[in-house]
Amino acid sequence: MISSVLANSKQGLRSAAAGSSRALMGTHAAKASVSGSVRKPLVLGIRREDKNRWERRVALTPAHVKRLIRETGTTVLVQPSNTRIFNNASFEKAGAVIEEDLSKADAILGIKEVPIAKLIPEKTYLIFSHTHKGQSYNMPSLRAFLDKGIRLIDYELMTDPQTSKRLVLFGRHAGYAGMIDGLHGLGQRLLALGYNSPFIHMGQAHVYPNLECVNTKLRHVANIIADQGLPEAFAPMVFTFTGSGNVTQGARAIFDKLPHENITVDDLPRIFSDRYNDRYKTRLLALQVDAKDYLERIDGGAYSRDEYRAHPERYRSVFAQKIAPYTTMLINGIYWESKYPRLLTTSDLAAIQSQRELKNRMLAIADISCDIGGSIEFMSHASTIDSPFFYVDARDGLVEHKDIEKPGVQINSIDNLPTELPFEASKHFGDSLYPFAKALATGDLDHPVLRHAIICQNGGLEEQHQHLESTMAEARGIRVGDSSKKNVLLAGSGMVSQPLVDYLAKSKDTDITIGMASNDLDEARRLAYQFPNTKVALLNVSDTINLDNLVGECDVVVSLVPAHLHPQIANAAIKHGKSMVTASYLSPEMQKLDSLARAASVTIINEIGLDPGIDHCSAMKVIDQAHAQGDRVRSFISWCGGLAAPENSDNQLGYKFSWSPRGVLTAGLNDARFKVNGKLRQIPSGQLFAYRFKHVPLYPGFAFEGLANRDSLQYADIYGLQLDQMDTMFRGTLRYQGYSEILDCLLKLGLLDLDPQHAIDASSAGEFLTQALGVRSGSSQSAVAKAIAQRLDLQTTDPLLARLMLALE
Repeated sequence: MISSVLANSKQGLRSAAAGSSRALMGTHAAKASVSGSVRKPLVLGIRREDKNRWERRVALTPAHVKRLIRETGTTVLVQPSNTRIFNNASFEKAGAVIEEDLSKADAILGIKEVPIAKLIPEKTYLIFSHTHKGQSYNMPSLRAFLDKGIRLIDYELMTDPQTSKRLVLFGRHAGYAGMIDGLHGLGQRLLALGYNSPFIHMGQAHVYPNLECVNTKLRHVANIIADQGLPEAFAPMVFTFTGSGNVTQGARAIFDKLPHENITVDDLPRIFSDRYNDRYKTRLLALQVDAKDYLERIDGGAYSRDEYRAHPERYRSVFAQKIAPYTTMLINGIYWESKYPRLLTTSDLAAIQSQRELKNRMLAIADISCDIGGSIEFMSHASTIDSPFFYVDARDGLVEHKDIEKPGVQINSIDNLPTELPFEASKHFGDSLYPFAKALATGDLDHPVLRHAIICQNGGLEEQHQHLESTMAEARGIRVGDSSKKNVLLAGSGMVSQPLVDYLAKSKDTDITIGMASNDLDEARRLAYQFPNTKVALLNVSDTINLDNLVGECDVVVSLVPAHLHPQIANAAIKHGKSMVTASYLSPEMQKLDSLARAASVTIINEIGLDPGIDHCSAMKVIDQAHAQGDRVRSFISWCGGLAAPENSDNQLGYKFSWSPRGVLTAGLNDARFKVNGKLRQIPSGQLFAYRFKHVPLYPGFAFEGLANRDSLQYADIYGLQLDQMDTMFRGTLRYQGYSEILDCLLKLGLLDLDPQHAIDASSAGEFLTQALGVRSGSSQSAVAKAIAQRLDLQTTDPLLARLMLALE
C-alpha cells in the first residue's frame, strides 16, 4: 500500500549543477553583461513573505518600485498578498505586475528565510538568510542554495567598504518593537507576581498603527510613573542595555521617553545600598554596558578591545557577577559569534536564581539580537508574535515553560520584531536598499556592496565563506524543528473532503493551514468558509504552472480528486519533494512513478481511505495476530462498505453517496478475481452486478448483498499470505439487498457508458433519459416505462420495473 519509500538521491544535485550555467547573472553571464556598453534591465521579483502570518514587511515599497521602474526601465513582479502592509493595488498603481509565478524574475527580493521547497533554482535571492555565521539550524537552507545553483546575497553583509558598517537593516525598528514588547511583558509578569505597575498599560508593538501612537502611550505611562510610582518591592528598577548599534539605539529611543536616570556599572553597589530612597520609586535606571564592563582577562590584566577581537579565548564574561544581580530587565542587542564568550550561561542563571535575595532581579530578558543558543546560552528558540514570552527556571536543571505565574526569567526572543511596525520598517528598509536594488536592476553585480554580500553562487561558496562547508557537514545529521504552521494542500472539495478538513482544523498538536484546491471554486469556498485556517485556491490539474505553484507551497498533498488525475498531482509532488496521500487504489499509472518517487525521497501512500484503507489495516491486525500465535491463514474473507444507517436507506438503491457518485456508479464496470473453496474465479468487466452475492449473512438483522472487489488475489502477497496454501482469498463490497439489481439495469440501459462517442448533450435529467432510451422528448411516463421494459426484457408488471422507475425519478 506504500508505493514508494524514502531513499537518497544525488540526481537533484546533478541537475542543479548541470543547469548552473543558466543562473541569473551567473559568473560568466555577469562578466559578459558588465563588459557590454548597454545593459538590458533585469526583471526583479518581490516575494510574498510566508514564514508566518505576522510577516507583513516588504523589501521595497510601492514608492520605491515606482521610482525604480522610472529610473531603470526594469520590470517588477510582485507576488500577491492579502497580509502585506501595502496592498496589491498600490503596487499595480506604481507600475508593478502582480504575478504569482516569480520564475520569470532574474532576481528575487524578500525579507525572511525562504522555505527550501519554494526556492527557484538558478536565481539571485536577496534576503536575510541567517547562514553566514554558521547557524546550524539554517545549514540545510544553505545547502539548498548551493544545490539549486542560486546566488545568495545577504542583507546583513551589505556593508560600507570603508567603515564596514551595515547599510541595509531593520535594526532600529527591531529595537523599537523589542523594547515595546519588553515593557508589555514586564507589566504582565509583575501582575502575575501580584504587583500592579505602569507597564501594564503597554501593549505589544503590533497593536499600535505607527510610532506616533506608541509615543502617545509612552507619555501616558511616563505620567503614571511620575504620579503613582513603581512597585516598591522591585525598586530600584534597572534596565541594562548591551550593544551600541542600531538595535540598542532603537530600544533606547523607546525607553528614553520614560522618566529615567543614566547610571554606570560602578554606581550599582552604591545605588543598592540606598535602594529604599524614594527617588527610585518615580524613575527607572538605565545602565548602558560595553564589553569592557563585563569582560575580564582570564590571566588578569586590563581589557583591550583589539586583543579581545583577535583573541576572544583569552577573556571570560563576569556579567553574572557584576551586573545581572542588579538588573531588572536585560535588553540584549550585542553582535555575537561562537568564538566569543557568552554573556550569560545556563549555570550563571542557576546561580542567580538560587539566591533568595535576588528573587526580584533578572525578571525579564528582551533578547532583540535573537541568537539562538548564542550570547545567552539558555535562549533556546525564537518566540513568536502570537506567543512572545517563555520562561526559564535553571535552579534544578533547565526547565522551560510558558506559565507566567511560575518561577523563571521571562524571555522575549521574537525573530521578526520589525514586522510589528511594518509600515515604517518597510519604508526605512527600502530607503536604504534602493541604491543597491537599482544597481541590481541594471545588472551591476560588480557593485562593491553587492559583491561583498554574496555568500554563494553557481553551486559554490564564495572564498570568504568557504569555512561554512565544514559547518554544513557537521549539521547534516541535525533535524531542525519547524514551529511554523503546516500547509496541507487538499486537492478536491467533494463529498469526502469535509470530514478531513474538519479533522485537520480541530488539530490540537499542530497548527495547520489547509489549502483547498478545486475546479469548482464556489464549492471549495462553501466548504472553507466553515473552518478556521482555510484558504481557497483554484486548481486546474492540466495547468502545470498552477499545479506546481500550489504543490510547491504546501508541506503535504492529500489528493481526493478522481483517481485518473492522481498521477499528474503525484508528478508535481515528486518534482517539489512533497509527500502525498490518496484514498484511491494503486493504479498502474501511479505504480510507474515508484522509481521517480524513490529517487526524490518522496513518500506517496495510496489506498488509505475506508475501502481501500481501513479494511487493509483491520486485515493486517487479524493476520498479524494469527501469525504471532503460530497459526497459518487458510481462508481470508473481508467485507467492507460505507452504508447509510437503515433508517436513512430510504431510496431504491438503499444507498447514500458519501464520495464521488461517478466513482460509485462506475465501480460496477471493474472486473474481479478471487479464490473460493480452492477454485480461482474471475468476473469480466460489466458482469459484476449480475454475479453478485445475493445474501451475505453477517448479521441476522441486516439484509446485505455483496460484490467482489477488484483483484483480491494480489493482496495475498501484500498481506504476507501464501495464496497457493489458501482455500479462499476474497475481498468484497457490502450493499443493502436490491442495490445491484438497479445498477445492473442502469448498466444494460447504457446509462453507465463511459465511451465519449456515446455522450449525450442534455439540459435536464428527463431529456437525458429520453435520449438514452431513444424515445421522443416529452414522452409520458408509461411510454418511458414501456421502452425500458423492452430494453431489459421485462414484463410491464415486473416489480423491478416499478423500483427502477422510482429510482429514475
